[in-house]
Amino acid sequence: MTFYSFMGALEIGLIFGLVALGVLISFRILNFPDLTVDGSFPLGGAVAATLISTGKDPFLATFIATLAGALSGFATGWLNVRLKIMDLLAGILMMTALYSINLRIMGKPNVPLILEPTVFTVLMPGIWADYIEKPLILLVVVLIAKFILDWYFASERGLAMRATGANPRMASAQGVATSWAKLVGLAISNALVALGGALFAQSQGGSDISMGIGTIVIGLAAVIIGESVLPARRILWATLAVIIGAVLYRFFIALALNSSWIGLQSQDLNLIASVLVILVLVFPLLKRRLKSLAQ
Repeated sequence: MTFYSFMGALEIGLIFGLVALGVLISFRILNFPDLTVDGSFPLGGAVAATLISTGKDPFLATFIATLAGALSGFATGWLNVRLKIMDLLAGILMMTALYSINLRIMGKPNVPLILEPTVFTVLMPGIWADYIEKPLILLVVVLIAKFILDWYFASERGLAMRATGANPRMASAQGVATSWAKLVGLAISNALVALGGALFAQSQGGSDISMGIGTIVIGLAAVIIGESVLPARRILWATLAVIIGAVLYRFFIALALNSSWIGLQSQDLNLIASVLVILVLVFPLLKRRLKSLAQ
């Protein structure tokens, strides 16, 4: 793997670290199988790219994109909490709706940002090479998001949200507004995912309607890999684990695509991702079986 490939994998891995944090909230903390992320990730990119291409400030565009993601997550929670639609189906419905919404926002399948200012060019104009400056900026953003989540989930409201995911009936009996906790949790989750999408669009030079395909797989893979590498019960370490998992996942993908002897090409990306997730899921089972045979 070349240095350029290494830094590119680190850059994308840090972006998907935000996605992994969002998936951690929905799947692990709230125990909510939220498929909205396949729509909220390109939503963030679509909103940010469209606003930037019309001359808006990239920081403002990124902030609005994050709010749009929060709104999509809130809508998914509303379908489940208020309309009593099954959690999995609510996510699928919102994900499907967001495909058309994203097309409406962009007005076309893709919006280029090659010559437009981005948060990266504004923060470090001409000081560093792109492959060095972007990972540095992204690392700061991801760490800020992590520390904010650590603080929030240690607060009274955050603990109430964690209790809602662990045992909603018990939490409700203790006076926790479980419906509101679920709505807020899904909003935060998809806000992080949309933030990742907005930064991804600015990093890669544009937004595309298909950029969200497989986002949920990547997020779940990052969570599972992170939990395997750094198993922990405390939220402080859990958030760090999923970020590490996202970076490792991208390194695995980069290694596979840069191993010419395997014969894989860029169009095999989703195949590699699926196989990698399967291996990660099967590994604990194989480990238990080997341990039982050794005994």
